[in-house]
Amino acid sequence: MRTLRQAWLWVLIIGLGVFCGLVALVNSGNGGLIGAMIVVGSAVVPVSMVTYIGSHERRLDMGRHRLIPPGSIIWTFLVGGAIGVITAGLVEFFVLRQLNISQLFLVGLVEETVKLIVPVFIFLEGRYRSEADGLLFGIASGMGFAMLETIGYGLTAFAQSSGDVTVVEQTLLARGLLSPAGHAAWTGMVCAVLWRQRDRAGRPVFNLAIAGAFVAAIVLHALWDISGMSNVPAPATAIGYVVIGGASLVLLGWHIRHAGRQPA
Repeated sequence: MRTLRQAWLWVLIIGLGVFCGLVALVNSGNGGLIGAMIVVGSAVVPVSMVTYIGSHERRLDMGRHRLIPPGSIIWTFLVGGAIGVITAGLVEFFVLRQLNISQLFLVGLVEETVKLIVPVFIFLEGRYRSEADGLLFGIASGMGFAMLETIGYGLTAFAQSSGDVTVVEQTLLARGLLSPAGHAAWTGMVCAVLWRQRDRAGRPVFNLAIAGAFVAAIVLHALWDISGMSNVPAPATAIGYVVIGGASLVLLGWHIRHAGRQPA
């Protein structure tokens, strides 16, 4: 159990060590490793968080009901994230031509919907039924989406800065630190409510509680994007991220605690 509790910390430490090594090699002139640096830098925090929530879920449910195999979590992380990024990219490319405040709410709607594709498929399959399971699947899909999105931002930063590695490092650091307060919190929150309402009703349902959680995720997502718009002053952006990210993490923490109090 001690090893299980510390698994996420080892993932974080080893991941950061590999990332720092790649940064040192790239800065020393080995430009061929820039891709590896971006991938590892984008993955460290998402993988660490999924490992943490996965070990937390196993501690809650050890000996109580069916545990989720690591392969299912990895599949949700990679496939859920990939389907979400590809679908969101296609929809936003064909529908959104100019990002203003009103369209950022549409971005939130699109991205919060596509991140749910794989978790909803698992939900309808009905094999894993506890609220903690839903929370884990939601966070895995959200973090997979965040990782792939960060890779895209890292590559864009590298191209637009004409190969400035410092700009890429700053992009990876900022998005990595902020990712748990974003996609993970929003998708995890919706999935926790989705699984909880099925448990209460005894069958899959769509009710006001689920709709409310989904709308809350969209609004938080849109406000987060609005805070990061280029015409928003830097102090306002920082305050927006702190307030919105803090609210998202508080909501996620409440759902984690609530899932831990539920009987098998």
